[in-house]
Amino acid sequence: MRPLEGITVVSLEHAIAAPFATRQLADLGARVIKVERPGAGDFARAYDERVNGLASHFVWTNRSKESVALDLKSEDGVEALRRLVAKADVLVQNLAPGATARMGFDAATLAERHPGLILCEISGFGQNGPDRDRKAYDLLIQAESGFLSVTGTPDEVVKAGCSIADIAAGMYAYTNILAALIERGRTGKGRHIDVSMLEAMAEWMSFPLYYAFDGAPQPPRTGAAHATIYPYGPFETADGVVLFGIQNEREWTSFCDNVLRMPTLAANPLFATNSARSTNRAALAETITAVLGKQPTTEVVAALDSARIANAAVNQMADLWSHRQLAARQRWREVQTQAGAVPALLPPGQTDARMDPVPSPGEHTARVLAEIGMSPPPKA
Repeated sequence: MRPLEGITVVSLEHAIAAPFATRQLADLGARVIKVERPGAGDFARAYDERVNGLASHFVWTNRSKESVALDLKSEDGVEALRRLVAKADVLVQNLAPGATARMGFDAATLAERHPGLILCEISGFGQNGPDRDRKAYDLLIQAESGFLSVTGTPDEVVKAGCSIADIAAGMYAYTNILAALIERGRTGKGRHIDVSMLEAMAEWMSFPLYYAFDGAPQPPRTGAAHATIYPYGPFETADGVVLFGIQNEREWTSFCDNVLRMPTLAANPLFATNSARSTNRAALAETITAVLGKQPTTEVVAALDSARIANAAVNQMADLWSHRQLAARQRWREVQTQAGAVPALLPPGQTDARMDPVPSPGEHTARVLAEIGMSPPPKA
């Protein structure tokens, strides 16, 4: 039995944040009923066609769900939603600000009608405050949260290569729902969870935020190198690039002794502490590159491993698909879609996650409506 079997989640969701949160609930065994617009459904279905004609984002975040098409601008659609919510343990929504409240699904009304219901609302800026009604997309929150200001090169800000603001909000929604389910088990009462993408990213930005404490300069943009720890980043070899990181003085001494073969460098006052190395990184980079740039990558990696210095290959997506560690730990499964089976990763920490199909739009409408005593609208 999976941990959330017997829990029903109704989700008014689109894009990434809410679907990622609810997919993780489904991974743990929850029944997730995804309410979509009739016809095209969740607009994330049309982001691209990279997975046998299906959208990459959608395939990732929507397995193991039931898709129900409801016209929430009609009375029948709203009534169906009322009946679904009445039977649910959790309601998740990330629609436009105020959209659910206009349909009568605001937090106060739901708490009165369904005191055991857990309501999780995900938005860009939160359910109150001066920015409540602002539209928010992942890249916009990356900018608003200061993430872009510390990511990139000195000459150019760069966004994250994945939807980091959506993912952050989805993770906090997921963990808050789990905590609320535990709380409800003790008290019998539900909870209103208000997750904003801005607050999720602000939490994740707390290292650079504190680094800039009390008006101090914020971390500079340093490309793939760490902004405040050095050496920590990519370095050229004779035939490629290797990325490694020095985390403490013991590792720095070992690096000088066993990789650079320059044991006296460790005590040089210009480089003897991390702060000194970071301040004088340009001079240190010249010394490191002068040594590593004459050696093939395989030799550099062997020396780093021997010195117990953490290092990594700068992999492409094709390398991740075939990563030996994921294969050795048997992390890959198959998930069915309307376009055939596709590989999918088990969620981190889980070995028996639910891995059911990715639904087609409205696939489960008739069955789910029959459960609540309603029929689907006639086809046009």
